[in-house]
Amino acid sequence: MRAHRAGPSAVLVELDDTEAVFAAYDLLTAARAEGTLTATEIVPAARTVLVDGITDPARITTLLKTTRPARPRSAAGSAPTITIPVWYDGEDLDDVARLWHTDRAGVVAVHTGTEFRVAFCGFAPGFAYLTGLDERHHVPRRASPRTRVPVGTVALAGPYSGVYPTASPGGWQCIGRTEAVLFDLERDPPTLLTPGTAVRFVDAG
Repeated sequence: MRAHRAGPSAVLVELDDTEAVFAAYDLLTAARAEGTLTATEIVPAARTVLVDGITDPARITTLLKTTRPARPRSAAGSAPTITIPVWYDGEDLDDVARLWHTDRAGVVAVHTGTEFRVAFCGFAPGFAYLTGLDERHHVPRRASPRTRVPVGTVALAGPYSGVYPTASPGGWQCIGRTEAVLFDLERDPPTLLTPGTAVRFVDAG
């Protein structure tokens, strides 16, 4: 773990992997809720956590080293699980089945049988990187990205699953589609899937 100043009012914590990010994010958000940490924003990424409103890296390092890490919120049950119905008819479903040495039904069973957790958000407003797949189910990106992936497409890439909140170019393996709205400026908060949220996909048939 390494913490250093990031701009005039933030500290960036660098960590080894996503699991370490989960632990640090849970601990820091709990400390803020308890009033022991005055941070305006806590933003996780793949291997970093940005803590805005804090300018002392040593304060964050000490907090993370001396406080017992919190359990992931999905395991602790302090936040509801968001369920997303999916029609599993994606263009890359057969390719993923071959990579997993199974058939379409096998892909659906793995995807719906996994409890995902939002590791971080990025790429586009409302796009959440969901972790939880076993390593043997990690898949490569497509060799040739598509120029347009439809809104609501459910896809896989590397260790992540995700849902395209808007139509955009993309190189992920498309396995299905959903009508769930991932980003809506009229909603509070606008993003359906925020860091730490537990997510389950269900077969819409």
